Amino acid sequence: MKKILVYGYGNPGRQDDGMGVILAEMLEQWAKEKGYTNIEVETNYQLNIEDSEIISDKDFVLFVDASMEQIEDIIYSKVTANDSSIEFTMHAVSPSFILDMSNKLYGKTPETYLLHIKGYEWELAEGITEKALVNFDKALEFSKKIILEILEK
Repeated sequence: MKKILVYGYGNPGRQDDGMGVILAEMLEQWAKEKGYTNIEVETNYQLNIEDSEIISDKDFVLFVDASMEQIEDIIYSKVTANDSSIEFTMHAVSPSFILDMSNKLYGKTPETYLLHIKGYEWELAEGITEKALVNFDKALEFSKKIILEILEK
C-alpha cells in the first residue's frame, strides 16, 4: 500500500493563509473516516529543512499552501528537486528544496506535488474569507480525487 503524506502549511491566524493547514486537517479527518491508515498529515507555519526526513519514506507527497499569486482558483503542479529554492532572510524553504534534501540525505525522491489555493485576505484574523472558501472547497474535493487515484494505482 502506498504511503501518502499531505503537508499543509501556512498561518491559520492570518485569514486565507491558513487554507493549507485547514485543508490538511480536513483530509486527515476524511482519511480516518474512510479507514485509510496509509495517509499521514503534517502541518506547520512554513516548511523546514527537517521536513526532508518526513517525506523520505513516503511514496506520494502533496504539499498544500495558500497563494497570493494571480491564479484563478487552484493550481496543481509537480515538484522537482531543486536546491536553489531557499530564502535565508525569511527562514523559509520551498517544496522543491525539501525534495532535493530528501534525495541528497536519504536517497529518496517521492512523487511530489504542490497544490496552491488562491487566497484574498492576509490580515491578523482567524478563518477563511468567504471569497476564498469557494477555492478551498474546490481544492478539498480535488485533493480527495487525487488521493483516491494514488490509492488505486
